[in-house]
Amino acid sequence: MKAQETGKRTVQTLCRMCDDHCGVNVHLDNGGIVDIDGFAEHPWNKGRMCVKGRAAIDMIYAPDRILEPMKRTEQGWKKIDLAEALDEIAARLQAIMERDGARSVSIWKGEAIGFAQQESLARRFCHALGTPNYLSNDSECYVGRYIGYSLVLGGLPVPDYANSDCIVLWGANPPYAHPHMTRMIMEARHKGARLIVIDPRLSAIARKADYYLPVRPGTDGALALGIMKLLIEREQYDQEFVKEFSVGFEKLARYTKKFTAEFVAAETGIDRGTLEKVASIIARSRPRVANYVGNGLEHHENGVNNVRAVACLDGLLGSLDHRGGNLLPESAGLSELTLYDEVPLRHLGPIGADIYPVLYDFRQECHTMTAMDTIMSGEPYPLRAMIITGANPVMTNPNSRKVARALQQLDLLVVRDLFMTETAELAHYFLPAASFLERSELHVHALYQRINLTRKLLSFPQCQDEYQFWHDLAHRLGAGSYFPWEDETVLNRWLLEPTGISLETLQAHPEGYGYKPVRYGKWREVPLNTPSQKFEFASDYLKEKGYPELPEYRSPGYLAGSSAEYPYTLITGARKLLYYHSRNRNFPRFRKAIPGPEVEIHPSDAEALGVKSGETVLVTSEIGALEIPAAVVENSEIIPGFLQITHGWKEANVNLITPDLKNDPISGFPLLKAIPVRIERAGRP
Repeated sequence: MKAQETGKRTVQTLCRMCDDHCGVNVHLDNGGIVDIDGFAEHPWNKGRMCVKGRAAIDMIYAPDRILEPMKRTEQGWKKIDLAEALDEIAARLQAIMERDGARSVSIWKGEAIGFAQQESLARRFCHALGTPNYLSNDSECYVGRYIGYSLVLGGLPVPDYANSDCIVLWGANPPYAHPHMTRMIMEARHKGARLIVIDPRLSAIARKADYYLPVRPGTDGALALGIMKLLIEREQYDQEFVKEFSVGFEKLARYTKKFTAEFVAAETGIDRGTLEKVASIIARSRPRVANYVGNGLEHHENGVNNVRAVACLDGLLGSLDHRGGNLLPESAGLSELTLYDEVPLRHLGPIGADIYPVLYDFRQECHTMTAMDTIMSGEPYPLRAMIITGANPVMTNPNSRKVARALQQLDLLVVRDLFMTETAELAHYFLPAASFLERSELHVHALYQRINLTRKLLSFPQCQDEYQFWHDLAHRLGAGSYFPWEDETVLNRWLLEPTGISLETLQAHPEGYGYKPVRYGKWREVPLNTPSQKFEFASDYLKEKGYPELPEYRSPGYLAGSSAEYPYTLITGARKLLYYHSRNRNFPRFRKAIPGPEVEIHPSDAEALGVKSGETVLVTSEIGALEIPAAVVENSEIIPGFLQITHGWKEANVNLITPDLKNDPISGFPLLKAIPVRIERAGRP
């Protein structure tokens, strides 16, 4: 390990153990990190710190962290010098591209080593090679929401919880996913805001709600449309906004008429009284209503349209870009690392863009599950090589066996990570990556419109930061002009150039430097980023693509009637406090607190099955089976007939039984939260 400075010191930076960007104090002694706690001056967390953030020390110094490059041989893994590994990787990439073309190479970005400009760097490398095949974890988390909101209002808004009078959480559990979002919600409640939580499970945040609506999975769109019907009939909506700044309202109003209380109840399980009460609270609170959609809505057969339906509420309520509503953050104006405006890659046939054109139009991103099919079939063209940075798709993508089979067929698989993940075990080369405390990057806090600079506090000789890796590989491949900056510090200065903000200014403001004051009601002066430049209750763009122009509700498949073969419905992916997706399970103190996977079962279902907590059960879907311990929860914690398994456990990888061919037609997101299954005691003949 190389220390940046000697002696005792404390440095302020950002935690990147999740996507919250919390300000932290990192305490060092002779270059080693001895403690991490909250930075009181940072506006997001105000000195508070969650257990995941403190565990950054566990990550940096984990005994199983790999700090040297590895090459897989017939005899197993062997250490290799970094320069030699990069030389060999570059030579193999060059040979593959000469034989099969540049688009036979793909890049897959994950989150395990941070959430800053590493995505743009990976995309820039795609341009350097001339391949359109950029893949990422976002195509099964976040992008469904991004597309849904972008279709309606031109971007993904940020809830202004602190000033809200009513907060509505759809399929989200901030205490486990975004702890400091919870603080803002609770502070708003202390000032009188009402909290409504919509979720099939009685989550940690649902326990604190004024109203908890245990909606059936995948039916959120019906609930949102039912609320809209009442708002429109009662004329409890922002008529000025609708008339002057929106399109498609009349079509939406006609469509909502079918969403009677009886219809909504039949679909969602939410009765008339609750529907009307919630609609009344929302109406009285407008425009200070903050709707927030979690990834619980994305993983369904109609995910994007369900998200669009919720997004439409922002326009009806006049809460878009209103204090206490959903804010549209302004760009920091950094230099753009990606090159799609100058060099579009659509003509090169990005994988899956013909099947899911909206995904590529909005994100210039390929469909990961289609990429697995392409590897194995060679159609529509060969996909021979992949570089994966900070991702573990063998654990996190649906149909894990298929993912593993596909990756094993690649001529070259390179994985950059901190640990030997299930995906890395399949690689030809493992390259150790730098953690967020081993590099310096720019981060933007959208809610506060501030830029932060993270601090590089230590380094390991063979662990490259993101920029240096792409720089060195591009230069070896003769594409060095795409990465001309000497190091990440020079890159950061270049990124800041259009803003007029210096690197030194950011260094002097560890709490973040405001690039623009927060403004409200910008849509009065600045057109929205939609084709009509207005709020779109109906989308001509989608209509032209052959999709419904309205956020049409489609009843989830399982509601048509459970089959005798698969009588239960499985929800996957509910968060656990200590873990972040498939990460942190190698930390001993976390394992002691939450030692292993389990399937949550309603007491009545457990009784019918003759199952008790701790007993091993067999959960079977149409693509596979999984043995896992049972956890019989309380009556109110889950809806009868539904099960829940959290993903990320090697001992019981739920994605062994999640399908990859049942996807949202617009985003291509997989069905992960309403899977028909059966459950039985393991070992029963």
